[in-house]
Amino acid sequence: MWRSFQLLLVCICLTLVACDASTRDRASVSLEATQMARTIENERLEVSCGQCQFGLQEEGCDLAVRIEGRSYLVDGTSIDDHGDAHSQNGLCNCIREAIVSGELQGERLVVEKFELLPLE
Repeated sequence: MWRSFQLLLVCICLTLVACDASTRDRASVSLEATQMARTIENERLEVSCGQCQFGLQEEGCDLAVRIEGRSYLVDGTSIDDHGDAHSQNGLCNCIREAIVSGELQGERLVVEKFELLPLE
Protein backbone atom coordinates (compact mmCIF):
# COMPACT_ATOMS: atom_id res chain seq x y z
CA MET A 1 0.00 0.00 0.00
CA TRP A 2 2.80 2.42 0.90
CA ARG A 3 4.47 1.80 -2.49
CA SER A 4 1.25 2.61 -4.33
CA PHE A 5 0.95 5.87 -2.42
CA GLN A 6 4.57 6.79 -3.29
CA LEU A 7 4.00 5.98 -6.96
CA LEU A 8 0.84 8.08 -7.02
CA LEU A 9 2.66 10.99 -5.35
CA VAL A 10 5.49 10.81 -7.92
CA CYS A 11 2.97 10.79 -10.81
CA ILE A 12 1.17 13.84 -9.41
CA CYS A 13 4.46 15.73 -9.00
CA LEU A 14 5.55 14.92 -12.55
CA THR A 15 2.17 16.05 -13.89
CA LEU A 16 2.41 19.36 -12.03
CA VAL A 17 5.95 19.97 -13.29
CA ALA A 18 4.89 19.21 -16.88
CA CYS A 19 1.89 21.57 -16.65
CA ASP A 20 4.04 24.36 -15.23
CA ALA A 21 6.64 23.91 -18.02
CA SER A 22 4.02 24.17 -20.76
CA THR A 23 2.67 27.36 -19.19
CA ARG A 24 6.17 28.88 -19.14
CA ASP A 25 6.71 27.85 -22.78
CA ARG A 26 3.50 29.62 -23.86
CA ALA A 27 4.50 32.72 -21.93
CA SER A 28 7.97 32.82 -23.50
CA VAL A 29 6.54 32.33 -27.00
CA SER A 30 4.11 35.19 -26.36
CA LEU A 31 6.95 37.40 -25.08
CA GLU A 32 9.12 36.55 -28.11
CA ALA A 33 6.26 37.37 -30.48
CA THR A 34 5.78 40.73 -28.76
CA GLN A 35 9.46 41.52 -29.03
CA MET A 36 9.65 40.43 -32.66
CA ALA A 37 6.91 42.75 -33.95
CA ARG A 38 7.27 46.38 -32.93
CA THR A 39 6.16 49.49 -34.78
CA ILE A 40 8.50 52.45 -35.20
CA GLU A 41 6.79 55.80 -35.92
CA ASN A 42 8.82 58.83 -37.05
CA GLU A 43 11.75 58.02 -34.77
CA ARG A 44 15.12 59.70 -35.17
CA LEU A 45 17.55 56.78 -35.42
CA GLU A 46 21.22 56.22 -36.13
CA VAL A 47 21.69 54.69 -39.58
CA SER A 48 24.75 53.40 -41.37
CA CYS A 49 26.27 50.38 -43.05
CA GLY A 50 25.51 47.37 -40.90
CA GLN A 51 28.82 45.72 -41.68
CA CYS A 52 31.22 48.70 -41.86
CA GLN A 53 29.91 50.71 -38.90
CA PHE A 54 27.62 48.51 -36.78
CA GLY A 55 29.63 45.27 -36.94
CA LEU A 56 26.90 43.01 -38.33
CA GLN A 57 28.18 39.72 -39.73
CA GLU A 58 26.61 39.82 -43.19
CA GLU A 59 28.36 39.80 -46.55
CA GLY A 60 28.55 43.09 -48.43
CA CYS A 61 27.35 46.54 -47.42
CA ASP A 62 23.74 46.77 -46.25
CA LEU A 63 21.73 49.59 -44.70
CA ALA A 64 21.08 49.18 -40.98
CA VAL A 65 19.55 51.14 -38.11
CA ARG A 66 20.40 51.14 -34.42
CA ILE A 67 17.50 51.00 -31.97
CA GLU A 68 18.21 51.05 -28.23
CA GLY A 69 21.79 49.94 -28.84
CA ARG A 70 20.87 47.02 -31.11
CA SER A 71 21.41 46.98 -34.89
CA TYR A 72 18.85 45.80 -37.44
CA LEU A 73 19.19 45.38 -41.20
CA VAL A 74 16.69 47.41 -43.23
CA ASP A 75 14.21 46.18 -45.85
CA GLY A 76 12.28 48.61 -48.05
CA THR A 77 15.23 50.85 -49.01
CA SER A 78 18.88 50.14 -49.68
CA ILE A 79 22.18 51.75 -48.84
CA ASP A 80 22.58 52.83 -52.48
CA ASP A 81 19.30 54.78 -52.39
CA HIS A 82 20.98 57.36 -50.17
CA GLY A 83 24.04 58.47 -52.12
CA ASP A 84 27.46 56.93 -52.62
CA ALA A 85 27.94 54.71 -49.59
CA HIS A 86 31.73 54.83 -49.94
CA SER A 87 32.11 58.61 -50.26
CA GLN A 88 33.57 60.60 -47.37
CA ASN A 89 30.09 61.21 -45.89
CA GLY A 90 28.61 57.96 -47.16
CA LEU A 91 26.92 55.43 -44.93
CA CYS A 92 29.91 53.05 -45.00
CA ASN A 93 32.20 55.77 -43.64
CA CYS A 94 30.07 57.49 -41.03
CA ILE A 95 26.99 57.06 -38.88
CA ARG A 96 24.15 59.38 -39.87
CA GLU A 97 20.64 60.01 -38.58
CA ALA A 98 17.30 59.45 -40.27
CA ILE A 99 13.62 59.81 -39.47
CA VAL A 100 12.26 56.29 -39.77
CA SER A 101 8.86 54.59 -39.66
CA GLY A 102 8.37 50.87 -40.05
CA GLU A 103 7.97 47.57 -38.27
CA LEU A 104 10.57 45.41 -36.58
CA GLN A 105 10.19 41.84 -37.77
CA GLY A 106 12.69 39.61 -36.05
CA GLU A 107 16.19 40.82 -36.86
CA ARG A 108 15.06 43.23 -39.61
CA LEU A 109 13.25 46.56 -39.87
CA VAL A 110 10.77 46.82 -42.72
CA VAL A 111 10.57 50.55 -43.43
CA GLU A 112 7.64 52.56 -44.72
CA LYS A 113 9.44 55.90 -44.35
CA PHE A 114 13.19 56.57 -44.36
CA GLU A 115 14.33 60.20 -44.52
CA LEU A 116 18.11 60.61 -44.26
CA LEU A 117 18.87 63.82 -42.40
CA PRO A 118 21.56 66.23 -43.65
CA LEU A 119 24.89 66.32 -41.85
CA GLU A 120 25.08 68.99 -39.17
